[in-house]
Amino acid sequence: MSTSTLPDESTLGVVLGRGRRRAEATRRVIREVAPRRASLGTGFIGVGAAVVVGLRAIYGFVWFLSQWNEYPDPLPALGAWVVLAGVLLATVITARVGGEQLPDWLFALFVGGLFTALVLDLWAIWPLHDIGRNATAAVTAGMALLVVVTLRRARDILIIDGVLGLTLAGAIVLNSSLAPEDLGPQITSLAFAVLPAAIGVVVVRGFRRLVQVELDRVLVQSTVQAPRFAVGMLASEELARLDLAAEELLEAIANGRTKLPLGPKTASSAASLATELRLHLIEGRRETWLYHAITESDFLGKSVTLVDKGSLAGLLDPQQRDGLLSTVWLLVSDTTKNHPTRTVQITVGPATGSVETPNGRRIDVPIVITTTGVPRNRVDPATWEAIRRVGQYADSTQNSSLRVDVHCLVANPADH
Repeated sequence: MSTSTLPDESTLGVVLGRGRRRAEATRRVIREVAPRRASLGTGFIGVGAAVVVGLRAIYGFVWFLSQWNEYPDPLPALGAWVVLAGVLLATVITARVGGEQLPDWLFALFVGGLFTALVLDLWAIWPLHDIGRNATAAVTAGMALLVVVTLRRARDILIIDGVLGLTLAGAIVLNSSLAPEDLGPQITSLAFAVLPAAIGVVVVRGFRRLVQVELDRVLVQSTVQAPRFAVGMLASEELARLDLAAEELLEAIANGRTKLPLGPKTASSAASLATELRLHLIEGRRETWLYHAITESDFLGKSVTLVDKGSLAGLLDPQQRDGLLSTVWLLVSDTTKNHPTRTVQITVGPATGSVETPNGRRIDVPIVITTTGVPRNRVDPATWEAIRRVGQYADSTQNSSLRVDVHCLVANPADH
């Protein structure tokens, strides 16, 4: 074992736990691009949903016309279609002109139009005593909720969808025959009215979460090329604020607006600025790229714990950093309501010495990745490829969960 100089592990300590704060700057970026209304490309899903509803409306209207002579009084059913077509066109046009937004008052009118169409259609077919086979506008009214599935909260859509479904189901029970030979059309019509909106909510929520996760990863990925010690996005904003305040103070002194010696209030403000600047300088000497990658991620910060007392993660080269960050993302990416306890702890160091390699002498920095709720047989194959980019590794099982010991060879900072 060589005796070459190793980085000091006693003065640059940092221990990061899940309870520590995550950078508000990153979370604000995520919130700004993920409002409750159409965003993150869900507007394209809204266009597709409008097309699907339009096709279903054409089919339903043609079916209504084919039954015209069977209606005791077809005018209420025709009125249902007129109301339904009017609210759909008005909602689509207003949402597109208004920038993919649907105000509460317009949503209330939209819902009122749907229930008006439902009631008129049921009124027209009530004497036929077979809602499942004769309902047209009523079934399309339920599916019409797809038009606003990207414009309103999931809770709003599901509540209206549930009330509409219960109304239609109640009408079927009260009016139609529930004999085995008649039960199929009743259930089919009810499903066509209720399920599309419910499925649309699931699809949109999944799509939004997918895009938000990828956006969060892109923001965090920038840390791979950061210096060994650096400040994060939140600290950068704070430094910009402090720099502006310091410049204003110095300019006021230079222009004579602020007299010397400084008054008590001004001197206190200057002292606070100096203290904050010193704190940022100190943090910049102990916070590595991995620290910021975890704390500034809305997803990693909830599940990942970092222990890096020597700040040795900063010695990893970009390829090793990318491999380690990808490993962590893959291990926690399956965290769902079914696996809420999936966590990862990364322990970096202490360095054990140096070894001779074809590229010169390198420091051996052990990295231990311990997990909870991650069975070895559920690990994505891409995870092992990512770990190989960090260094040689050995995996084992600890408390029924995965543990990986990695020997990471890094350049000695004393040689530079």
